[in-house]
Amino acid sequence: MPTKDIAGVTVEVNEEGYLTDPTQWTQAVGEAIAVEEGISLMTEEHWKLVHFLQKDYAENGVMPTIRRVKSTGGIPVKELYALYPGGPLKKSSKIAGLPKPASCI
Repeated sequence: MPTKDIAGVTVEVNEEGYLTDPTQWTQAVGEAIAVEEGISLMTEEHWKLVHFLQKDYAENGVMPTIRRVKSTGGIPVKELYALYPGGPLKKSSKIAGLPKPASCI
């Protein structure tokens, strides 16, 4: 398994750069990945989605869909795209240290 140094931590990643072990995630790792993904400042709204994804994944073992994020997480779809342009679940799951959602290409 390839590794990558992120925020001074060596983590295991897959070929697309997603962490393969969510326990290696820290907020500093998430912030560094966000910068790599073009998000220079993680706001409280950004972290709300990250923490929702982590909690939902831990409880269900699968990545939630955008529909689930909207209905269960209470985050409107327009807001998701504003916070994470170019693929809100793809980017936010990477920042959260979680697998790439199956719905993302």
